[in-house]
Formats: sequence, C-alpha cells, structure tokens
Amino acid sequence: MNPSIKQKDRIISIDIIRGLALFGILLINVKAFQVFTDDVQLPDYNGLNGMIESLIQIFIEKKFFSIFSFLFGVGFYIFASRAENRGDKPRWRFARRLLALLLIGIIHILFFWGSILAPYAVIGFFLIPFYRAKVSTISKWLGGIITVFIITQLLGIFSPDMVVFSNVISYLSLRIDTITIFIMFLSGLLAAKANWIRKINDLSTQIRRLQIITFPLFIGFSIWIWFASQSNDPHIQEIIALGTIPTTYLYLSSLFVILENKRIAKLLQPIARVGQMAFTNYLAQSFIGLAIISIMDIEVVSPINAVIISIIIFTIQIIYSVIWFKFFKMGPFEKVWRFMTYGRNAASIRK
Repeated sequence: MNPSIKQKDRIISIDIIRGLALFGILLINVKAFQVFTDDVQLPDYNGLNGMIESLIQIFIEKKFFSIFSFLFGVGFYIFASRAENRGDKPRWRFARRLLALLLIGIIHILFFWGSILAPYAVIGFFLIPFYRAKVSTISKWLGGIITVFIITQLLGIFSPDMVVFSNVISYLSLRIDTITIFIMFLSGLLAAKANWIRKINDLSTQIRRLQIITFPLFIGFSIWIWFASQSNDPHIQEIIALGTIPTTYLYLSSLFVILENKRIAKLLQPIARVGQMAFTNYLAQSFIGLAIISIMDIEVVSPINAVIISIIIFTIQIIYSVIWFKFFKMGPFEKVWRFMTYGRNAASIRK
C-alpha cells in the first residue's frame, strides 16, 4: 500500500506478511479463476480432496484476506500521515487513491469476478473519518462492531427464525466479508496509529496475553469447522466467519513476533519482495492462473489442483519480484496507482 516508502524505512515484517497473505488469498481464489457452467461437473470432494478442502476452510479461508485487510488499514495510516507531513491533505489524497483503486478494481472484475479491489475501495472510504480519531475512540468502535458481528452470526446459526431480528440477521449474514474487511481495516489503523508494529518487543506481555486468549478460540473453531465441513452444515460460512477474527489476530501476533528474528526475516526476504509489489502480484495472479489452468487443460479446479497451481504461481511471483527489484524501485501497477493518486506531481513525491 506504500510504494513511495524508501527501502531503508520499510518495515520488513509487513512486506513478508503481505506476501504470505497473497499466497493464502491465491489458494482461495484459484478455484474461481474459471467460471462454472451448467455442463461442467463439480470437483470431487471425497478422500484427499475433501480433507484438503476442510483444512483450507480451517486454516486459510477468510483468514488471509483478513490479514491483507489488516495491512490495508496499516497502509492507510502510514500513507495519510506521510501525506500530512508533506503538507498535503491526507483525507482528500487518500480518497483520490481509493477512487483510483475503484476504477482499477472495476476493470479487474471484467477478467476475474472475485476481485476484492473494488469492494476494498468502497469500504476504504469508511476509514477516512477515523484518521484523526483517538486510539481510545477507535478501540471502542472496533470493540462495538466486533460484538455486534459476533452476536449477529451466533443468532444466524442458532436462532435464524427469530421474527424480530430475522431480516437484520439475513442482511448482515449476506455481508459477512464486508463487515470482516472493515473490522480488519480498523484493526490495522489502530495498530499503526498506536505504533504497536514498531514496538513488538516492548509489547511481549500484551501479545502473549492476546495469544493466550485467541489460541483456545482458534482450536475450538477449528474443531467446529471440521465437523461442520464433514456434515455439510448449511451454516459453515457463518462458523468460518466467527473463527476468522480470533484466528487472524493469532496469526498476526505470532508472525510479527517470529519476524522480529532477523535471521528468519532475512530468509523470507524473497517473500517480502512479493509483498512489496502486492498490488501488481494480486492482479497478476488471476492472469497467470488462467494461463496455467489453460495449459494444464483443467475444466474444474479441485482442492488438490488448487494447491499445486497456487504453489506454481507463487513461485513464479517470487522469482520475477526478486528480479524486478534489482532494476526498479516499485512494481508496475504500484507506479500506475501512484500516478493516478498524485497525477503529474507523482515524480516529485519523495521515493
């Protein structure tokens, strides 16, 4: 989200986590690169395919795009605060950035119906009023939204026929992903504004407390999702959504702690390059995926195929991302987005 930041000023852990999030998103999206038609047989979800699908639902589905959403919130605050430090109008500038993203997202939908760029742009506008809010205010809003979200999903699972709330429950249940995205946007904004990401070692006690709370929830939801998947529970998506927030917080806190180890961070530097040009790589995934699926002559992508194709695509992206940054400072679509954000003044903004 911040291609203008100098290399020495970048937080390497953010780039690595963004790269890993792209791989997780790819595992989900690759099955949707081809549009189903009535005469195409659905993939077999028995045996190994069924097991892989359940594991993806437990560990990957909704979690990695939530991590990506968290980092978008982080990127919003970094972008806006840097714009303000330059004497720019941060909220207006970010609004223009979102409009550019919306345009690109609409074009991308023509090629990949599951694109998240346009929804990100629309939901991103709801972040703007929080830019100048206090950390305590953002925390209260975040806690309130999460509470309403949890109650709504629980009612949708256990009491879907409640007359008074049925319409509200149905409406919100259809927008699980939208609400989750905004929760994670706001979480990322909070973490960046409170400067938590740069103080991981100083927050070891608080992080450990968060992990003690979220780990048992992660285990509990994993078991629940597994049995719901095996029994074809009609509420499987609501169950996955309920487990997404604690699981995402557990993943993020653990990754940030692990990446404080300089050796591990250096080892994962190639993945950081993928994350550093995340916009380009996200757009490229759908086109590379379609090409590979066409070459492999696959009519429908099974869970096994999804894993294999995702590994191939991500390996390609690691290679060309590493090579790209030997010659250029930012990805090609990052540069386009930058120009759409700043216009002719893009070249004068500090790189």
